[in-house]
Amino acid sequence: MNFDFSEEQKLLKDQARKVLDARCTPATVRAALERKRYDEPLWRAAAELGWLGLAIPESFGGAGLGRIELCALAEELGRACAPLPFASTLYAAAEALRLAGSKEQQERWLPAFAAGECIGALAISEGPGPALESIAARVEHGQLSGVKIPVTDGDTAQVAVVLAREGEGFSLFLVDLTQPGVARRTLSSVDPSRGVARLEFSGARAEHLGEPGQGIALTRRVLDGMAVLLAFEQLGGAARCLEMAREYALQRHAFGRTIASYQAIKHKLAHMYINNELARSNAYYGAWALESAPEELPLAAAAARVAASTAYWFASKENLQTHGGMGYTWEADCHLYYRRARQLQLVVGAPRVWKEQLTAALERSAANSMGV
Repeated sequence: MNFDFSEEQKLLKDQARKVLDARCTPATVRAALERKRYDEPLWRAAAELGWLGLAIPESFGGAGLGRIELCALAEELGRACAPLPFASTLYAAAEALRLAGSKEQQERWLPAFAAGECIGALAISEGPGPALESIAARVEHGQLSGVKIPVTDGDTAQVAVVLAREGEGFSLFLVDLTQPGVARRTLSSVDPSRGVARLEFSGARAEHLGEPGQGIALTRRVLDGMAVLLAFEQLGGAARCLEMAREYALQRHAFGRTIASYQAIKHKLAHMYINNELARSNAYYGAWALESAPEELPLAAAAARVAASTAYWFASKENLQTHGGMGYTWEADCHLYYRRARQLQLVVGAPRVWKEQLTAALERSAANSMGV
């Protein structure tokens, strides 16, 4: 079985890399950090190039391609450390609408996402590491009350997909964040180019997204898809960290030799390469499951998430170490990837949560194979 991208998908990656090399330089990312806001010109360019509608059906203004193409693009966005609300809008909000939205909801929001006129967000968490079943936000008579924190890109989003209690169960809701009854406060984060906010709802109007009582199942399906797509972003960032470390090691001299000739540096680079390749194989498996084998997605998503988080964190850290004291300065580019590695490591749940999901999925797979 060939898990590699097709020639058309590789062409998409090549074209995306050329555009991002020209329009999303380290200076672009650094400027977004200073502004504490995503890069609006790059967001408009992404819309013009059709990236925002890549996996949105043609009937709703998109290109109608699959999630595999979205994975290919995600890797290049990660490599460029692109300061865009891409994941929150396309991996989360648009995917939730695709899975469970009514025709009216899809007609209202998906064309706006594809055109870059609207930013979406996923509002689930109510603090550090709670289980989905511990959610306290509640909807009564179509009105939402409660707090969601932290919400990635919640400072700029116009609409949010919210998990809340309803009666004795949990449901997903679509909430317009521009209405009265919604208050938001921007929070500090390790990567200010991806905004984080606290959202407080006080009787805000909320529309059902999917069937009532199906919120937990739908949320887990969205999170699994996000885990795979974010794994490709992490993979792209980890690969770029390895490139940066190698390039610097080959040009930096110490005691009359390039530092790449020292065994300690060779070991760093080799370890980075091994982690990256392991992450790549798991990410490809996740992409296949996302597109073709939904029954294997929980296992594949968890494996991709754990491997990619490990690879990116290690690569960003060792890239800093390879650059030595210079790597810790604002002028060097290493911290851009270190920040993004930390941000992506937590955005859909900490690695510990995904390790637990991976263990549970492996146990179920083993039990099924044994006929238990």
